Amino acid sequence: MHYKKLITLSTALSFIALLSAFMPQQEHKAKNLKVLPKDISHEELDKVMDGFKVALGVKCNFCHAAKKDDPTKLDFASDENHHKEVARNMMRMTAKINKKYFNRAGKDGAVKAISCVTCHNGEKHPKMM
Repeated sequence: MHYKKLITLSTALSFIALLSAFMPQQEHKAKNLKVLPKDISHEELDKVMDGFKVALGVKCNFCHAAKKDDPTKLDFASDENHHKEVARNMMRMTAKINKKYFNRAGKDGAVKAISCVTCHNGEKHPKMM
């Protein structure tokens, strides 16, 4: 009798595990996006943020504030750190410049554009000439 119960339980657990493997995974949606597309994938958002880190030579906490309940973690949706709004303004400025001046391919077929690294060159603040 115990053997039948064990087989039934094992079969049920295996079935549940198999079903969960094929269930659509909930993607963590970013909150409080004001410049980036609201439907940006987590992977694409990570690429953009990694680009900022390299272009400015900073870590995430340069723009993102710490969580109030756990200062060892970042609150990515928070607007408390003023650098986050500066970054948004820089993104708007860069998009406007690229749209106006760099919206077509050059003679070599490459699309010319500016980005954060154009001015920052790995520095938090662009160097004045």
